[in-house]
Amino acid sequence: MMKIRNSGLKKPLLFFVILCAVNEAFSQDPDMYTNATFLKRLNKERSFSELKKRIVSASAKTPAGNWGEFVTGVDESINTKNRIVAFTFDACGGKHGSGYDKELIEYLHQEKIPATLFISGKWIDSQFTEFLNLSRDTLFEIENHGLNHRPCTITGQSAYGIKGTLSLEEAFDEIEGNARKIEAITKRRPLYFRSATAFIDEASARMAMRLGITTVGYQILSGDAVPFVQESVIEQNVVNKIKPGAIVIMHFNHPEWNTKEALEKIVPKLRKMGYSFVRLHDFKLISRK
Repeated sequence: MMKIRNSGLKKPLLFFVILCAVNEAFSQDPDMYTNATFLKRLNKERSFSELKKRIVSASAKTPAGNWGEFVTGVDESINTKNRIVAFTFDACGGKHGSGYDKELIEYLHQEKIPATLFISGKWIDSQFTEFLNLSRDTLFEIENHGLNHRPCTITGQSAYGIKGTLSLEEAFDEIEGNARKIEAITKRRPLYFRSATAFIDEASARMAMRLGITTVGYQILSGDAVPFVQESVIEQNVVNKIKPGAIVIMHFNHPEWNTKEALEKIVPKLRKMGYSFVRLHDFKLISRK
């Protein structure tokens, strides 16, 4: 009987492995997901364009309502009396916001602190490889910080010098566009949305709700977004205001800021107070309204 050599079996297997690797590389080509390219492709998809038409039509008679960080439709804390706290970190993107605080992420790993990362499409474009790595990391959950990091409004209001969306259509693209971008890359649709700067109007928050997305603000403002604020100030902002179920807003896109240094002081103190750290998706969220 003729024997089949093992080496003959290895070649098809090796080819299959290489083919899978090539397909994976193509599927994760960052040029496919840049904001302009991805949104252009989305608008050609029937499911996206029809959903936009339906949602915009349903929202057409909805007034803009209040504008701010704590409007109706925005959740700000976890519904609990237990001593837990959710650290949330934004990555804004853009010309001055596309850095990556690797040391902060490494500290979270070192201390085994789960966290929720709100990431914009702009930041993904600038840090695609790092985004992929974070999306595969089970310590974190990846959530939606808007496609172009624009505050969501239907009237074009601004916050902190950032011009908001001008219409229902633009607000839709900001929210749903980035949700689909994240899902296309990670195979997981985000559950939560935080508007750029955390400012949003009630009409946009209701639109997110119609899309099955929960808009999340915060209960504790760490203050780390003030450039070069001292870590002791960030520490006091968090530790002195901590409450069971608090959602804390911080950032991981500015390694030159003092967020990591502040966390090194905050975490031991909160643990001493009996607090543990959680991600948002494991709990029910509530608002103050």
